Amino acid sequence: MTSIGTGYDLSASTYSPDGRIFQVEYANKAVENSGTAIGIRVGDGVVLGVEKLVQSKLLVPGANRRIQAIDRHIGMATAGLLADGRYLANRARDESLSYRDTYRSPPTLSAVADRLSLYVQAYTLYSSVRPFGASSILGAVDKTGPALLVVEPSGVFYGYKGAAIGKGQQLAKTELEKLKFDELTAREAVIEAARIIHVVHEDAAKDKDFELEISWICSESNFRHVQVPSDLLKEAEEKARAALEEFAPE
Repeated sequence: MTSIGTGYDLSASTYSPDGRIFQVEYANKAVENSGTAIGIRVGDGVVLGVEKLVQSKLLVPGANRRIQAIDRHIGMATAGLLADGRYLANRARDESLSYRDTYRSPPTLSAVADRLSLYVQAYTLYSSVRPFGASSILGAVDKTGPALLVVEPSGVFYGYKGAAIGKGQQLAKTELEKLKFDELTAREAVIEAARIIHVVHEDAAKDKDFELEISWICSESNFRHVQVPSDLLKEAEEKARAALEEFAPE
């Protein structure tokens, strides 16, 4: 990443002559070096899935989860610096609680994402801070129905039917584009999420072990954000491995 002149990446508050903020671009690179996270919005709910790379065999399985609950009906999956993702999750919880205290009703996902994105964007304005090196996929089923939003390090957020962030986002997006979201159920979306993450892992980091994390918000979970049942997760992983073996070159 070069531009006209030098020294324009020393502060998040400095534009380069061609209008770029390099520290925000560096933050996006931190996201791209992370394990993949995906979100799928279907007619009856939302599914979040994460490829959590195992850095050491000594780590306890299930530690340092990258999918977290923000409210009873809101979940968040992050890619990028794990500590930054956890901090943003705590901030999103604070914003959700503030909404409940003010309006005496469960927050909509768009309201939480809007407040969180403003907070993230503030960290691109001052020389005394750095942008967050994490992107977040927020999923919920609120009074407007199933919703899926992505907050990026620049502070911008978009709504999606299917979203992917992290190292394998391009391949994951290609696979997501093949899905017919309106025809899928939440259970089928869990199977597809597991398949996509296994496909992405096989392509980008097949030499590393990983843990598959999947959560959902749907009628089966009583519209609460929870981890998928262990039997469904096991079934999804088995089908994902079978799909990989079926299409593996001989």
